[in-house]
Amino acid sequence: MSSPPGLESVVAAAKTAGPKGLPPVHLWNPAHCGDIDIVIRKDGLWFHEGSPIGREALVRLFSTVLRKDPDGYHLVTPVEKMRITVEDAPFIAVRVDREGDSLKFLTNVGDEVIAGPDNPIRVEVDPQTGEPRPYVHVRRGLEARIARPVFYELVELATEHDTPEGPVLAVTSDGAVFPVGPVGAHLT
Repeated sequence: MSSPPGLESVVAAAKTAGPKGLPPVHLWNPAHCGDIDIVIRKDGLWFHEGSPIGREALVRLFSTVLRKDPDGYHLVTPVEKMRITVEDAPFIAVRVDREGDSLKFLTNVGDEVIAGPDNPIRVEVDPQTGEPRPYVHVRRGLEARIARPVFYELVELATEHDTPEGPVLAVTSDGAVFPVGPVGAHLT
């Protein structure tokens, strides 16, 4: 099965991966050539022209040429830059493992990331529901929303930390401390 129409150059660019398996999209500065009908839904599913992109390998390939710029998310090649729609975060953190003093996350597109000073964990609170919305930085401004079961694991790993604002539940990774609960929350 071939790639969706209009995306052949994206596939070709993604195949130019460097030593870490990622193309150097941060070095590419092509002109913006418009929008392309790709949507990454908040549940992590990728759609092209209203249909899900069912091939995991193709989604992974596209994820390697995804870049976040001040004007939005783009699929980038050395000669093209096409804006796409991302409903929340482009990736989902589907697993976390404690490795020594670090937390290693796995995303739905196969990225592995160690949380720490360069890849912080942050938790927002949904203003409508009051529910936590946790994220981990993956690379160059791209984040993964931490799946609910993975967030529950983080809360289980949390310890109480004193801050000037009061006690907070937090996890530590790679020498950094990341709050996972509101100020005043206590372990029960």
